[in-house]
Formats: sequence, structure tokens, C-alpha cells
Amino acid sequence: MSCLRSRYLFFLLFPFAASAQRPAPPAQLANPAETRQAYQASLTQLRQGYPARFAVPELSFFLFGMGDRLKLIYRSGRLLNALTGNIEEQWTVKKEVIVPSEYTVHLDLADEPGQPPRSVQIREDEQGVWVLQPGKRPRLIPGTRRPLTLPRFADQPFGPVLRVLHHEVLINISAGRPLPNFMVYARPRYRDAALMAMVLRETGNLALIRDWIMALRDPLDRYQDMTGADNLGQVLFLVSLVSDKTHPVVAVALDSSRRAIPTPAEHGVYQTTWMNFGLASLGLPNPYPVPRQTDSYASLCWWARAEEPVPAQPVSAADRERYPYLAWASDHFRSRTGNRQKLAPVGTADYPLSWEAQTRDAHYPGLTVLDKGLVKQKLAVLHAWQAAEMFLAIAQP
Repeated sequence: MSCLRSRYLFFLLFPFAASAQRPAPPAQLANPAETRQAYQASLTQLRQGYPARFAVPELSFFLFGMGDRLKLIYRSGRLLNALTGNIEEQWTVKKEVIVPSEYTVHLDLADEPGQPPRSVQIREDEQGVWVLQPGKRPRLIPGTRRPLTLPRFADQPFGPVLRVLHHEVLINISAGRPLPNFMVYARPRYRDAALMAMVLRETGNLALIRDWIMALRDPLDRYQDMTGADNLGQVLFLVSLVSDKTHPVVAVALDSSRRAIPTPAEHGVYQTTWMNFGLASLGLPNPYPVPRQTDSYASLCWWARAEEPVPAQPVSAADRERYPYLAWASDHFRSRTGNRQKLAPVGTADYPLSWEAQTRDAHYPGLTVLDKGLVKQKLAVLHAWQAAEMFLAIAQP
């Protein structure tokens, strides 16, 4: 009898338990056009302080799927799987309003005879990606229910812009891995991951990459454009965010550093500063003096070298456009040493705000699902390192 009573109580209470666990949908965004204008005003204010420009194509799209969520592209009335190109949803659209700072696309649908005006909103919030339509039950898109922390940055001068930059960092986390750009890179780069992690630490999202960091065993990311010695400090810093000096990769990195760090290198200042920063982050002693040499990457180390003079070699004009993260880091460095000159470019598009161009490590055909023109230009929009550098440069402590 008691067994039957227990079963009865279970089935009686189960709907209430399930309801309590079901995420609450967001409200529809009121006045999307006005909200977009407020974002544009914030972006205009930022551009006034950073006069350099880079022409980013106006593609009128938006990416959904921050963190480990299903990656989706909205463009021209279609919601596509960003990796396969499969059409997940589609609508016949009369007018669209993309509001990057609210992670929202508002669609006024084409009129139907005898029917009142209809609209749809696609919104991403801390619970997932939703399809909202008046008179219908809100629908959470399968594969997107993953919790995130999405601050509003209401106390920041560039709050709406920071929201978009935060999005451009989070969108490039895929399967727990922090990628430079999830469409053109198959695996993480430690330097990009380290700057992304600084943003995640500030916004309460380190849990998204914790498992990836804990699983690291190789102190090098095995990209070929540098010797990799800078990776040693970067991996130590990453470990410090979620673990301690007992992490297995620490001993390997320390052993490698005894050979790699003292060896003369083009970017000796950069790699040694990263090593010392990583050691300090773990509370380990620092045996490596920073070499006295000219290093074009020395000005990237704003996070550790605010007291040092500005290096003689600035980031070249070509590199500022192709690799804007270098320019943003260098500007940040100079601002901490009293030099307020702004050379870093801001894109001409309202969205996205970050990019990388013409690098040999990117697989640009991965952009085909977004736009074939980007493949021809070798222009990867939404680049996590640049988004992180911009975020950290303009966010007020």
C-alpha cells in the first residue's frame, strides 16, 4: 500500500518538478529599432575615440549560439546551422531589425490576406536561444539550452558595445574549446585562449572552458607561425584560473621553459613576459630576466608590463588591419604608460566588431555558409582575440 502511495505522489509531483526546471523565456524586446539606435550611438561614441577604420562588409546577419550551444546564423529570413548550412527555420520576411547588443533579431513577416500583422523574434539569453511569436508559446531551440552569464554592463560607458564584444568571445567557444574563430579554426590557440579567458573571468563564464583547461597535457598549441615558447606562459596562466601548480601540464611547461625561454628569439620579450606572468599567476618563482631587445610584440603585454617604455617598433599599418588584435593590445599598453594615441581600427559595420584577415592558419572555406565573398577576401569576421582585446581595453575597472 505504501508503495502505491509513493508512486501516486511521484506522478502527482512530477509535473511541478519539471515545471520548476523549465527555463523561463525572455520577454519580447520592445522597440527593437530604438534599441538598435542606442547601440549605434554607443558605437559612434567609441569610433570618435578610435578614428582608424577598416571596411567590414555589411552582410546583415547575426550569429546565435554562445558557449557550447548549437551555432546558428540568421540571414535573409533563414536560420541556418552555422557549421553544416542546414536550414533550421525560415520565414517570409517583410522587414528585419537586427539588434546585436540584445542578441535579438526582430522580423516583421509578410502579410497574409485576412490575417493581422505578424512578427517573430529570435532572442538569445542566459538560458538559450528562443523563438518568440505573439500568441504562441515561446520555443527554446533544441541544442541551445546551456546556462551562461550575460552581464548588461549598465555601469560602463560603452555598455552596449561591451555586450556585443562579449558575444563575439562567447560565440567562439565550441565543445568547451576556446577557438579564435569557430568557422575557420579547428583547434584552440593558447594566446587567443588566454585573452578570451581574461574576459570569461571578468564575466563569470570560466566554467565554459574549465574542462578543456583541466585536460591540457601539451604546453604547446602546435601552430607553426611562432616558436611556441610564448605558449608556455599562456598555458600556466590558463591553468591558474581553474587549478594550481599540481596540474600535470605545469611540470611539462616548466621543463620546456628551461630550454626555450633563455634561447634568443625574435619575440624574446613577449615570450619571457608571458612565462613570468604565468609563473606569477601560479605563485611560482620567476627565474627569467626579460631580455633587453627590440621586440615588436613587447607592446602586447599590457597585462604585465605597464611600467616599461613603449618599444621602438610599433605595429605596422598593414598588420593593424589584418591582425587588429595586435593594434588593440598595443594601444592598451600605451594607454597604461601615459600615451593616449589611438591607432587600433574599428570596423565600419555595426556587427560584427572583430575580424582577422589573410592568415595562413585559417581555413577560410569554412566561411562559405556565411558568405562566399569572405572566403575570397580571406576575412574571418568575429575573431575572439580581437573581441577580447577590445573588451579589455574599453571596459572600466
